[in-house]
Amino acid sequence: MSGAGRSTALKALEDLGYEAVDNLPLSLLPSLSDAGGPVAVGIDVRTRGFAPNEVLATLPTNVSVVFLDADDELLRRRYTETRRPHPLAFDRPVIDGIRLERQLVSALRDRASLVIDTSTLSVAELRRILAGHFALDAPAGIAVFVRSFAYRRGLPPDADLVFDVRFLENPHYDPALRPLTGLDPAVGARIAADPGFEDFFERLTGLLRPLLPRYANEGKTYLTIAVGCTGGRHRSVYVAERLAEWLRREGQRVSVGHRDLELSAESGSSASTLKDKA
Repeated sequence: MSGAGRSTALKALEDLGYEAVDNLPLSLLPSLSDAGGPVAVGIDVRTRGFAPNEVLATLPTNVSVVFLDADDELLRRRYTETRRPHPLAFDRPVIDGIRLERQLVSALRDRASLVIDTSTLSVAELRRILAGHFALDAPAGIAVFVRSFAYRRGLPPDADLVFDVRFLENPHYDPALRPLTGLDPAVGARIAADPGFEDFFERLTGLLRPLLPRYANEGKTYLTIAVGCTGGRHRSVYVAERLAEWLRREGQRVSVGHRDLELSAESGSSASTLKDKA
């Protein structure tokens, strides 16, 4: 979808070592299969000769199709705030162009091997997802990304497994702990002291231990585990960090991020938001 972050994704893939080509005429697409190296091609409704059936017929068999999406209202706001015209809106409202585009590209979304909803992603998170799936020098096996999040801001759309830790004692109600996060030892100690924590964590790791090799055996290269609480600052952050530590001890390749802490940190910098890079 136009405005969902194609340019940002192409730049991220270029940084990973791909030759990035944007809006290549479809007639030239088959020739890229002989390019001799990894290539990332950006295509949208502005691409010369664009037609979904033509795109699907032209694609070489050895490609992965990544479809970047976002909520219609968010796409509308991105175009309105940047004052850019939507390529299909012409003299109509932006939302009309978005709806028409969604109809046109629905077949490509259905064909995609990976759909990334960028509605709540920062630039760093989008880069991390693409690196997890398409890093050229990644060792064999599955890469795990553990992310904390706030339920009040919605589920992470890219999560494969979601765990709710809102049943744990909430440090938010302690005035001394409220301004801190789950990265602070005092908050972690309070959560770990909850009578239900150790039993929960033992069962959580017991569930994951047999699942991870099964995912790897099925050819999955990237797994996102999301841990949520109400505000995304205390319980989910601590549990995500503890889970990442356990995964490392199990020999897994793992990285960890905290969506709502990162969004708060980035809110004052337009240069680091996906909205401004889309």
